[in-house]
Amino acid sequence: MTCPTGRLRPASAEATISIDQEKTRTEAKEPPLHRRILEEVEGKILSGEWPPGHRIPFEHELTEQYQCSRMTVNKAITELVKRGLIERRRKSGSYVTHPHAQSAVLEIHDIRLEVESLGLRYRYEKRTRLDRSAKAADRRLMDLPEPAPLTEISALHFAGAQPFCLEDRLINLVAVPEAAAETFDDTAPGAWLISRVPWSAAEHRIRAVGADARAADLLAIAPGTACLVVERRTWSGGVYITHVRLTYPGEKHELVAEFAPSHPKQNA
Repeated sequence: MTCPTGRLRPASAEATISIDQEKTRTEAKEPPLHRRILEEVEGKILSGEWPPGHRIPFEHELTEQYQCSRMTVNKAITELVKRGLIERRRKSGSYVTHPHAQSAVLEIHDIRLEVESLGLRYRYEKRTRLDRSAKAADRRLMDLPEPAPLTEISALHFAGAQPFCLEDRLINLVAVPEAAAETFDDTAPGAWLISRVPWSAAEHRIRAVGADARAADLLAIAPGTACLVVERRTWSGGVYITHVRLTYPGEKHELVAEFAPSHPKQNA
């Protein structure tokens, strides 16, 4: 009998090749392991599960958790450091960074956009709201007649799970009477005013203060902690619309101004 030429391939070998090919296709669809580690750690930070100051697991702990090499973990952590989400501390480990926002000195902007620009989840919480007559200090502050009606609002803005900014605001109901019917339960007063009330001019006053007992309690910081306070008056056609005092923990915010040298007069 003449045997056929060529090599015979056992059925088991064919099965092995088929399994290996399927494994290769599956692995090709999955992201690299360092990318998975990066995305899972990033997700815990952005969701607020790991708040600012939280120490993330040591690299050897992540190596054991993901059953991978130290180099793979280090690659993911290095990328998170570059993104500003994590900071490494010598002999201490890696920690979630505190959000650090920038805003232009002369802008009137929505605090939600500040927070979201950091890649963090924004939340607004109204603390108090009171309709009342202007006091002597209010009348001096906003050049109001006696007895002008005001809405006084206190609110907190959050970045992730952490308080980001304390807002204390007065709204002149003579200039904005529709504010009397607004609860501000779900909408921050600043965003509400920006979307509804035209303004023609604004004045900013910026200073550093130590947090008093009330601000420290609401912002979850120690009394006396350095804070950046931005006070702003806004008016339209010579009538003041609102005065707001925004208090930020100092390490979490900075103000930025852009300017260019003025050109000397040609005939000077």
